[in-house]
Amino acid sequence: MLKAMNRVLLATNEPEAASLQWQQLLDAEPTGREARPALGAEAHLLRLGDGWVELLAPTGDGIVAEAVSARGAHLFAGGFTTADPDGFRRHLESEGIEPFIDGERLMLDEANCGVPGLRLFVGPEDPQPAVGLVDRFYELTDLVADSARETARVARVLGLDDTVFVPISSEPYGYDGTLTLLDPDRLDRLEMITPNRSDTTMHRFYERVGGGLYMCFAESGELEEIERRAQEAGAGHTAVPREGKRDSLGAHTLFLHPKSLGGMMLGLSRRSFAWTWSGHPERVEVAP
Repeated sequence: MLKAMNRVLLATNEPEAASLQWQQLLDAEPTGREARPALGAEAHLLRLGDGWVELLAPTGDGIVAEAVSARGAHLFAGGFTTADPDGFRRHLESEGIEPFIDGERLMLDEANCGVPGLRLFVGPEDPQPAVGLVDRFYELTDLVADSARETARVARVLGLDDTVFVPISSEPYGYDGTLTLLDPDRLDRLEMITPNRSDTTMHRFYERVGGGLYMCFAESGELEEIERRAQEAGAGHTAVPREGKRDSLGAHTLFLHPKSLGGMMLGLSRRSFAWTWSGHPERVEVAP
């Protein structure tokens, strides 16, 4: 019942500093601030790709203040759209789920949907022109103890078609799990995975935090420019070079570390390249 991923939300006590990082590295465009009384927060809004970045700063007691107190600045939630908000709400009610209301959006988290560590805001479709050096967000990663069990729960709660899901595993990064594709012809999805190697960054995060939202992914046709900016700014990043590329600015995948973006790790893949591990490698476009 979900259509597309269209935003990431960070919880932070330093929204202005985080906003500058998103602007300097990715050409995100600030669009103002909005009160989020239901969350006890103020949202510093930026357009990026065809969606949004929300930097949520606590303004008093509430769920955002509690989150920042517990974990500092971090990835608080992901945002998705639905073509049928009323129908989605009826579906949740049929599952015995009472979502938290934030304006036009419904918020799902572990407390009301039972999926460990997951927090989603679901709202109506919101088509936007692409802005900055990112094309679009497409993946939100949740680390869980039992990916098979939680993937089945996500499919039921969100009304997803599990016949188009794609299994995923990685020896270098140390995990296995499932990509819950919302549509077989689009990359938008949750990544429900379980770390399985104790010597990895992901596993150390899992042990320290106890699972939950880990990172998100976006597509970009400007990886070399983003990598160049990260190098010049001294911003932490990791580049995965393309085969046959010897220079440092030849990545097919780039990771911007949490301190580089105010508390959230962002993976960036070359346009269409994520189909390599998403069930349709034939869809990967040939890059120059």
